Amino acid sequence: MTYSQSVMEMSFPAGNFFVCHVCIFFVDMKVERPLIIIMMLLLNCVTLSSKSQTQYSGWFASFNTIKTGIKTSIHAETQWRSTDKIEHLQTAFIRGGLNYNLNKNMIVTAGYGYFHNRRVVNNTTGHATEHRIWQQFLMTHSIKKKVQVAHRFRLEQRFIEKKKVMNNELEKDGFVYANRFRYFIRNVLPLVNEPVFAEGLFVALQNEVFVNFGNLSTVNGKYFDQNRLYLASGYRVNKQWDLELGYMNQYIFGMDNAFTNNHILQIASYLRL
Repeated sequence: MTYSQSVMEMSFPAGNFFVCHVCIFFVDMKVERPLIIIMMLLLNCVTLSSKSQTQYSGWFASFNTIKTGIKTSIHAETQWRSTDKIEHLQTAFIRGGLNYNLNKNMIVTAGYGYFHNRRVVNNTTGHATEHRIWQQFLMTHSIKKKVQVAHRFRLEQRFIEKKKVMNNELEKDGFVYANRFRYFIRNVLPLVNEPVFAEGLFVALQNEVFVNFGNLSTVNGKYFDQNRLYLASGYRVNKQWDLELGYMNQYIFGMDNAFTNNHILQIASYLRL
């Protein structure tokens, strides 16, 4: 029995073929066929959207890389995410890290992130924080010198603040610790016929799967955490700056086998200094 066959026989919630396909994507992906597999994931997202709680959100993200040396740079990222129907601010965070280029196609990073989350406990609204220490390995390559592909492997050590209701307010109740692994693949296709893509329109297709490990009881009690599928169009202003507008489908596995299907409009800026 191959490893992918053993994954196929794992126990999943009834009808949740989406999770199964995510696992196959993770263990069986071939470099020369990432676009086809990601489109399979997209079809699964659409098929199962009617079987889960549905939300509509807006995200704004700013990704910045600041060069500090021949092989070193700083990763600086900020994001703002709304609640359902874009009524309130749900999450705001900053994430920073130090990059080291092993070569022109491989980068290792270590960093820290601070997250400020809106929480509702027993109809009481408040805010909770999360601290993350993270490490990642990024590898890039191209397909037929046209499609630019990035693979990202990230580990997260999460310190999540617990909340309890006291006097009709949310009070701090300590922290819980959780581990998570994330695999991300991004494909960028320039829409200009130039040997070097320095300016113009492009399309991007990406997918990221999140897997919990360690003490699962501190999160949703399951290995599978969520999947994010994203399709966008963008414009490369110059070699240093990209602007992007896209749709993301965030499929979240919550506590007690609850599922959330979040439809997200995302605006993103990528700055390379």
